[in-house]
Amino acid sequence: MSEGAPTEPTPAEPTPTDDVRTTEVDLGGLVNVLATHLYSTPLVALRELVQNAHDSHTRRLLEDPDGEHRPRIRVRADAARRTVAIEDTGAGLTEPEIHAYLATVGTGYTRMLRELTGNQELIGAFGLGFLSAFSVADEVTVTTTSHREPGLGHRYRSRGGEQYRVDPVPARPEPGTVVELALKAEHAHLADEHALREVLGRYCVLLPVPVYVGDDERPVNAVQVPWRRRVEGDQYAARMRFATAFGRRFEPLTAFPVLPVPGDAAADGTADGTAEAPADGATDAVGLLWVQDGGSYGSSDNRDLAVYLRGMLLAEDARDLLPSWAGFIGGVIESSRLTPTASREDLQRDEHYRALQRALADAVVDGLYETARLRPAVWRRILTRHGQELLGAALCDDRLFTLLADDVPVPTSQGDLTAGGLRAAGGGAVHVALGSGGGFEEMLYRAMRVPIARGDRYAVLPFLRRYAQLRGCRLVELGSEQGNRELFRDPERPLPPEEAAWLSGALADQGEQLVPARFDPPGLPLVLVPDREAELKARIEDDQADARIPSAALRLARAFTARTDGAVKARLYLNLDCPAVRDLLAAYRTGHTGSATAAGLLRSLKVIMAAASTGPAEGDLGAALAGIGTAVSALTAAVPAGLPDVPDSPGALRDEA
Repeated sequence: MSEGAPTEPTPAEPTPTDDVRTTEVDLGGLVNVLATHLYSTPLVALRELVQNAHDSHTRRLLEDPDGEHRPRIRVRADAARRTVAIEDTGAGLTEPEIHAYLATVGTGYTRMLRELTGNQELIGAFGLGFLSAFSVADEVTVTTTSHREPGLGHRYRSRGGEQYRVDPVPARPEPGTVVELALKAEHAHLADEHALREVLGRYCVLLPVPVYVGDDERPVNAVQVPWRRRVEGDQYAARMRFATAFGRRFEPLTAFPVLPVPGDAAADGTADGTAEAPADGATDAVGLLWVQDGGSYGSSDNRDLAVYLRGMLLAEDARDLLPSWAGFIGGVIESSRLTPTASREDLQRDEHYRALQRALADAVVDGLYETARLRPAVWRRILTRHGQELLGAALCDDRLFTLLADDVPVPTSQGDLTAGGLRAAGGGAVHVALGSGGGFEEMLYRAMRVPIARGDRYAVLPFLRRYAQLRGCRLVELGSEQGNRELFRDPERPLPPEEAAWLSGALADQGEQLVPARFDPPGLPLVLVPDREAELKARIEDDQADARIPSAALRLARAFTARTDGAVKARLYLNLDCPAVRDLLAAYRTGHTGSATAAGLLRSLKVIMAAASTGPAEGDLGAALAGIGTAVSALTAAVPAGLPDVPDSPGALRDEA
C-alpha cells in the first residue's frame, strides 16, 4: 500500500464489557428437523440403528481384543405392540456415555474412536444416527450393559428426543444394547418381520457381523461375498450366484469384478474417516458389476448400482457413478474412502467419487472384453439383447469401439447385420439411409438386394461414419448430396431442354425436381428421393418447434437450415438406362400418340411406390390408381376404322417409317 492511502477502520475485538450474546438453540425444533427431514425414508432409521450396533461390536473388539465375544445383531418385530427392537452383543454403554453420546446431538463415540485408533471398519461419522429413531417412533427405549461394567444395567427413555431420563435396571445377561422403538401409527408397517427381513437383507448384506430377524437362526447377510474371500470352485459361478441373489429387476447375463486401483491414497486416509485426495485416480473400491438382461433401447437407462460404505448400504441408486452409456449395467461396490452426506443417503462429489467413476468405466470395458474373449455364447446374447445401446456406448470409449466395431448388430432393411456384413453385401461400401421412412432410395436398394442401415435409429449413423473411417471403406448416405452422387450417375449425353421440360411436366409433381441419371437396376425406371435438408427445414420452421426444441438449439438449427430454400422437396431421378424410359423418349420424339399415356402410367407408378414406401405422397393415390386403368384402356383401345394400327413400340414405329 502506498503512503498516504486511506485505510479501512479495523473492527474492534469484543471485550468483556461488550454486549456479547449466546446463540439460543431450540432443541425440540432441531431434533424435529434432524429426525423428520434429514432422511428421505423411515427405513433409514433401521439402517442407522443396525449400523450403530455394528460399530458397538467393532468398539468392543478394539477395547477388549482378548475377551469372549460372539458378535451378533438381532432385530425383532411385535405387530401387536407396534414395536421394533434392535439388539446387539457389543460394547454397551455406561451411564456417563449415555449422557455424552445418546443425549448430545452431533457427538458420536464412533467418530472419536476412529480418530484415536484409525480403524476404518467403524461406520458412523456425524453423531446423528440415533436421532433417526425419532423419525419413526413416538418413544425410544435403550437398555444397555457396558462390557466395562458387566454388573450394571441402565435404561434410557425419551419421547421426541428433547427430554429423557436414565434409570438403573438389572444388568443384561451379557454386555450389549437393546434399542426398542414404539412406532408411530403411520409407521406401524415396519413391525413386520417379513418386511424387516427384506429390507435388512439389502441394507446389511455386506456387514461382517451376522444380522438375524426374529427367531430365525439364518442371518439375512449369509450370502457369500465373492470379492472378500476366495470361494471354493468356479469363481465365475460364485460371481453369478451373488449377482442373481442381489439383482433386483433383471437376470444377470454375465458378471465381472471391480478391483482396487493401486495408489498411496487408496491405502491411507485421515483418522476422522475422510480420505485425502487420491493419487492418480487411486480408489479402494471393490465389488461386482453385471450385464442385466433388461430390455433397453438406445437412450433407456437401467443402470442399477448400490454403494456400501464399510459394509453398510449408503446409496441405493448410485447410477451416476456408472458411465452414462452403460444403461445395461447393474452392480454393487463397497469402499471406505467415499464421503457420505450427513443423511448418509448420498455421496459427496469429491475426488474419490470422480476416481471411482473412472475406475468403474474401466471395469465395464474390461469386463466386456473378458466376456467376448472367454464366453462367446454369453457375448452373442449380450450383443443380441443390447446391440442398440452398445452402438452408442462404442462411440463413447475408443477401447469399446475397437471391441464392438465388427461384432455389434446394426439395424438394416434386411434385419440386424454387423458393419462388416453391410460392407460385404454393399460391394465394399456401407449404405445408410438418413430418413426415417424408407423411401424410394430403399426401394432401389431392395431391387439391387443391397441392405441399407437405418440411420434414423439411435447412434447408427455416427457409428457407421466412424467405422468407415476406421476400416477405410466408402459410406453412402442415402438422401445426402454426396450419397446421391454415389447412386445416380450422370447420363452419357444431357437431354435436350425440350425433352427434359416435357418429362418434368409429365412425371414430376409440385416441389419435385426431375434429374436425368443412370442407375442400377436398369429395370427400375425412376426413383423419388426426398431432400432431407428440406425436410429438416420444414420441421425446424414448424410453429410447434418452439414448444418441442430448446431455444438455443432451435436458433442453431435455424441458422443451419437458412442456407436451404426448401423449394425442392424431392428429386425424381429418371433412369435413362431403363428400356422403358428409352422407349418413352423415342415415342415422344416421333410424335407417337401413346407417349402421353405411357408417361401417365409411369407417373402413377411413382405415386403408388411412394405410398407403399413412405406413406401418403404429394400425389393423389386414388387418381394414380385410376390413371393405371385409364392408361391400360387407352393402350388397348380398338383402332378406329380408316386409321393405321398403333405400333407396339417406338421401335416398330421407326421400322414402319
